Amino acid sequence: MVDQTPDQTPDQTPDQTPVRDLLRERQFALLISARTLSMLAVAFAPVALAFGILDLPGATPTTLSIVLASEAIAVVLFMLVGGVVADRYPRHRVLQVAEWVNALAHAALALMVGMERAPLWGLVAAAVVSGTATATVWPALTGIIPEVVPQEHLQQGNALLALGTNIARVTGLVAGGLVVAAVGGGWALAIASASFAASGVMVALMRLPLRVPAADAGSEGEVGSSSVLADLRDGWDEFRSRQWLWVVVVQFSLLVMVFQAAHLVLGPVVARDELGGPKAWTAVLTGEAVGLIVGVLVALRLRPRRPILLGVILTIGAAPPYLLLGFSAPLYVVVASAFVMGVCFDLFGILWQTTMQRVVPAASLSRVSSYDALGSLMLGPIGLVLAGPAAERFGAHKALVVCGIVMVVSTGGALLSPGVRNLVAPGPVSAAALEPEPDPVRPPA
Repeated sequence: MVDQTPDQTPDQTPDQTPVRDLLRERQFALLISARTLSMLAVAFAPVALAFGILDLPGATPTTLSIVLASEAIAVVLFMLVGGVVADRYPRHRVLQVAEWVNALAHAALALMVGMERAPLWGLVAAAVVSGTATATVWPALTGIIPEVVPQEHLQQGNALLALGTNIARVTGLVAGGLVVAAVGGGWALAIASASFAASGVMVALMRLPLRVPAADAGSEGEVGSSSVLADLRDGWDEFRSRQWLWVVVVQFSLLVMVFQAAHLVLGPVVARDELGGPKAWTAVLTGEAVGLIVGVLVALRLRPRRPILLGVILTIGAAPPYLLLGFSAPLYVVVASAFVMGVCFDLFGILWQTTMQRVVPAASLSRVSSYDALGSLMLGPIGLVLAGPAAERFGAHKALVVCGIVMVVSTGGALLSPGVRNLVAPGPVSAAALEPEPDPVRPPA
């Protein structure tokens, strides 16, 4: 791990964490409940879908790749539109609809997998619907957090949301693996569907004040094509003007490509063939999820002077689990490395989210977040499409080693950027875009 002491100054002591105050706020309590339920569904889905599809008659790793890639492609195609929608309409309503659409998509997947009547086109169609819904969730979520959390407590709010979702992830992974092993992937997908639906109900109960939209939506509230294009151009200008932002997004486009291949296809293949099946892979995922919880606890107190530099360094933790799998390490070693990866990922995610929410203007935050997500995810389908055939032709072990090497190289490349190395932590009340400056901008005592 990296020693963060040199990156902190005496004046940057952690704020008193307003945990109780935040949880007593009705809107934040509803949001954290909704996100926890949604993550419970997300945690059930990977194990259920992976082993549910692999256990279908005639299914191969390539079948799994096609279904997962279809969902990922839908996310990429609709991500920018999701950002525009989330900046122009009430973000809690956007989240509500997205959760309910995801519930319907997973209900369809549960029915097909459970009945073992799952034509490839049907699986792909349900995956595309789910991906389209998911494309609106991330930009809307990034933008809604500053609407319910005070600026000075954004990092604590992000950390509390992450804590709830990570506890749900651990619960979902353990329970999901047991359900898949006991009664099959169909029932696990049905539970995921119900959890998505309940999340939508929680969001529907939120009551947020009206805000000024990103651009004039017209007298009847309809978004014209020219307005959408103008919104996209404005969001792109905000995105590209910050070197640290687009450099890390380029890094993640490569990292996510190989991570999805390793995490969603190659890892489950090795687990099925050599480590004992769903229970073994659930152990790996659970190790990662426990690490995510520990990362939240660290993030509640950590105040690095250069959050993006520290965050990028931490992403090197993504590589060890897949390198170890590639070299046939014992399961307990892989689980331990997945725990470290979880700690690193969660610290990065909280530092990244908080920095974006403090630096990017609120009116364009969802669009900038959509460019962030689009750039990070756009190569993911390529990794998923290639993962299955690579496992069949070269072997899953060699493919996993290549994935780990790409993760290390992409992290090193991002660290060459001055914007990544020099961006200092912005003050909690800042809403303007700041470029790195010689003197640190310290949060108030």
